[in-house]
Amino acid sequence: MNKRNLFAYVLVFLFAMACLNAGPLIASEKGSKETERAQQAGTVLTEMMGMPEGGIPDELMSRAKGIAVIPHVVKGAFGIGGRYGKGLMSQRDASGRWSAPAFIEIGGGSFGLQLGVEATDLVLVFTDGKGIQSLMDGKVTLGADATVAAGPVGRKASAGTDIKLTSAIYSYSRSKGLFAGVSLDGAAVTMDDDANRKVYGKDMTGKEIVSMRNARPNRVVAPFVSALEKYSPSRRTTSRN
Repeated sequence: MNKRNLFAYVLVFLFAMACLNAGPLIASEKGSKETERAQQAGTVLTEMMGMPEGGIPDELMSRAKGIAVIPHVVKGAFGIGGRYGKGLMSQRDASGRWSAPAFIEIGGGSFGLQLGVEATDLVLVFTDGKGIQSLMDGKVTLGADATVAAGPVGRKASAGTDIKLTSAIYSYSRSKGLFAGVSLDGAAVTMDDDANRKVYGKDMTGKEIVSMRNARPNRVVAPFVSALEKYSPSRRTTSRN
């Protein structure tokens, strides 16, 4: 074998090895996106609970049956707008424990006098199971499948006076560091099962994760789980004889 052929074989070998190593590298890069998403969701929840205006009421957080956090929802462009964002959500079961968080998406059209692109951090607090069930069945359309209203503000607000719990979902949105009202009617929340399978395994869907079927929190979702447990701790219910 002459030197030229040997050099060609070496190049082919190195190219093949690069192709074999490309798969794990790409998977690692994609995995990092889910890690960043969980970190951002945990940060948004922490910062909203500590906002000078008073944060989300503790009593509402303690009664929550589900909490979704969607950082950086993008809205609007040049007269005809839309919304799109990715986040995480968890459901509280009958025993008071939180499920492993599932990855979700929000999208929906809107029309109006909008210029430019506006980014909003969003927290959705579910007060009944209907909206969560619709989400697990495929999607929940806010305002249609479940009523949605802007939530009351104030960490010490009383459920007896400020929180009537007449809405299935309470929304909190933050833009440029301040609470900001945003209309969510018509927006649809769906499971992001591509992300769910990357983080929990190829056979796991959002429905299975939120239903607590063989899914356990892991290092990827740990930042969101930590913030959720801090501001709405799992509670254990005990039966009485």
